[in-house]
Amino acid sequence: MTDGDTLARIAEALERMSPPPTPAPDLAAADAFVWHVAPDRLIAVPQVSRVALDLLIGVDRVRDILLDNTRQFARGLPANNALLWGARGMGKSSIVKAVHATVAAEGLPLKIVEVQREDLPSIGRLLALLRGAPEARFLLFCDDLSFSHDDEHYKSLKAVLDGGIEGRPENVVFYATSNRRHLMPRDMIENERSSAISPSEATEEKVSLSDRFGLWLGFHPCSQDAYLGMIRGYCDAYGVAIDDDTLRAEAIEWQATRGARSGRVAWQYFTDLAGRRGVTLA
Repeated sequence: MTDGDTLARIAEALERMSPPPTPAPDLAAADAFVWHVAPDRLIAVPQVSRVALDLLIGVDRVRDILLDNTRQFARGLPANNALLWGARGMGKSSIVKAVHATVAAEGLPLKIVEVQREDLPSIGRLLALLRGAPEARFLLFCDDLSFSHDDEHYKSLKAVLDGGIEGRPENVVFYATSNRRHLMPRDMIENERSSAISPSEATEEKVSLSDRFGLWLGFHPCSQDAYLGMIRGYCDAYGVAIDDDTLRAEAIEWQATRGARSGRVAWQYFTDLAGRRGVTLA
């Protein structure tokens, strides 16, 4: 075998190891995308699973704040990254998707891109891709974001919150939901502080991560009236007929069996009710 043949075989092997770059995504294909890695690509989502904004009961204040911030961003005005934190099942992710749908329906060039927490190390490559598409504005969304004491993914998040030397792309804003206000368990924060040589600095880098969000929007457990109001709103919107006394008795019993009261529990009861009444949920 000649040296030329050997070099050709090496070149072919290198080509197989390094596949060609992924074609540029068709950003006009949809208003919603999911970011995947290996290889990097944006997958269009033609039908987003979401609830209408006016059906989200009991979160009026945070809804209005997030809607105003998102409209500002979509219009090319200054806007903040947002952290939606608090009680489980109170509509944190639902409100992000509903706000996006509302703003996009107004004709503003806003697209939503969902990023999984485990894919945060690739966030720099995604930002580079979106930076090259100035004709649209992108709401990056990470659901159920949190970090453990030995998790290094939080360092990648700084690229989208602070942007490094290049700065965050002007056409990108980041929204995250979490059950934790500081994105890591309180016992881990306290343990690291108590065992550190310099307790005040031990977790400064991780705890301060949440400080990089301009908006902190808290979600708290709902009252019984709000819980029943959510269900009544679903019934009216989907045409499920039920009298108030029956709804109240059944919904409270359902809540008791779940040991919790939240927007998620309200939807689960309503799903069961709609099924029993023979109503499909389009």
